[in-house]
Amino acid sequence: MQLRNRSIKFEKVSVISVNQKTRVAFQGERGAFSEEAAVQLLGEQIYLVPRQTFATLFASLDEGVADHILAPIENSIAGPVHAAVDLLRASDLEIVGEITIPVAQQLIACPGVSFTEIEEVQSHQMALAQCRHFLSEHPQMKQIVGDDTAGSVAEVLRHGLRQRAAIAARRAAELYGGEIVRENIQDDSDNFTRFVLLSRPN
Repeated sequence: MQLRNRSIKFEKVSVISVNQKTRVAFQGERGAFSEEAAVQLLGEQIYLVPRQTFATLFASLDEGVADHILAPIENSIAGPVHAAVDLLRASDLEIVGEITIPVAQQLIACPGVSFTEIEEVQSHQMALAQCRHFLSEHPQMKQIVGDDTAGSVAEVLRHGLRQRAAIAARRAAELYGGEIVRENIQDDSDNFTRFVLLSRPN
């Protein structure tokens, strides 16, 4: 694993008491890698708050909809998550926890769709960047940038877009009823994303 963006320092973990009322915001919809990271870091008992964009994620504490936020800051293939890193640097939030999780990207389509039917592929730009080799091998697939990975799966399934697939986690396929037509399409099987848990300074 090679994570390059060490300019975001992590120095300590505050003692955080979590329960069913602890609200943790993450970017994306249910089934996103950020949701998986939050659960791995803090446990199943937390209350998860999906936020559509990084801007709304970082506004969560000011708006009073979350107690903590979890943000991805770098990926071992695609590098820094610039949108999140820029917002972190501009904020006064404190890093109180950190987790790095493996990221396996799946090509997910509507049930019954064959690989040869797929003409478009949708996902977050970071997920697309992690699958450059696969996408370059299939140039007939038009790339569509979505707000997040799981949200792309939800959109494909909700509208029954048989010619479009999404790139996301297995968790998203299971949650929305999608079918995995190609497994582990990320450029490197040793693919990880680093997340930081942020809170207001005490």
